[in-house]
Amino acid sequence: MAKTKYQFNPESVSYEKVEINFKTRLVNVLKHMASSSVLAIFMVVVLFYFFGSPKERSLERENQRLINQYSLLNTKLQQVQTVLSDLEQRDDNIYRVIFEAEPIHSNIRRAGFGGVNRYKHLESMDNAELVISTTKKLDQVAKSLYVQTKSYDDVEEMVKNKFKMLSAIPAIMPLAIKDFGRISAGYGWRIHPIYKTRKFHDGMDFTGKIGTPIYATGDGVVKIARKERGYGKKIVIDHGYGYTTIYAHLDNYRVRKGQKVKRGEIIGELGNTGISTGPHLHYEVRKGRKTLNPINYYFNDLTAEEYDQMVAYAENTGQTMD
Repeated sequence: MAKTKYQFNPESVSYEKVEINFKTRLVNVLKHMASSSVLAIFMVVVLFYFFGSPKERSLERENQRLINQYSLLNTKLQQVQTVLSDLEQRDDNIYRVIFEAEPIHSNIRRAGFGGVNRYKHLESMDNAELVISTTKKLDQVAKSLYVQTKSYDDVEEMVKNKFKMLSAIPAIMPLAIKDFGRISAGYGWRIHPIYKTRKFHDGMDFTGKIGTPIYATGDGVVKIARKERGYGKKIVIDHGYGYTTIYAHLDNYRVRKGQKVKRGEIIGELGNTGISTGPHLHYEVRKGRKTLNPINYYFNDLTAEEYDQMVAYAENTGQTMD
């Protein structure tokens, strides 16, 4: 029910009823609506300015969750890198050592992460530093895992070829114990018999009678069978797996270049060719470009007592025969 308005008339000293026409009513309604609209707009603006819209608040919460998730991923990737680094150390220092394979160079493990900026397209993103850091770690882990997987494939192949490898590694003496007179020179620094100067001796010298049989110390392929200055008549056997053995100052060959030989097979005869002060065999073991002490590779045909005696002889010699 509409309210009735009254107005005081001082002339008649009484309240008179005020008649409101349609136009006045319409103006009053419009004024009320306008003031309400202004107030509503003001409240909405203040609410959105200080508190944001529901959609904005939802997006902010989602963005914070993403940042937290990226941080968590960063931490987990760091843990994965630590575990992967441990696997790489084991691979290089245990598994590959067992099979006498070269460790994987760090340049190969870390290849592909220098030079061109691969993450430039991420620099314009919000929280770019966190996103780039996580992406970079993920790429590094993926690359390292690939290299490590390939390495384990190699190790698996080595395991399969274990017996072949064990047959190839030099593991016996190059001549029978009963056939040589003595060890005239061991591995290491010795006095040269002709120049009388101190020189590193890369192998071992065994004295004996000319024509004494010389044996291949491991399975392999004859790489060289020819006469060379200094070494005289010389045989080189490639055993694979990085190993080669050298037999020098021979009197005669029993093999030819390219021939496959087995451990214990006669390949030549002891002699006195090349630069030599008497009949003897000069024997070397090499791994890659490094010479190794042959005395560490007589574990297949010597007893413990014979090996100890051999070491004592080798250490007490002072002058080579070549």
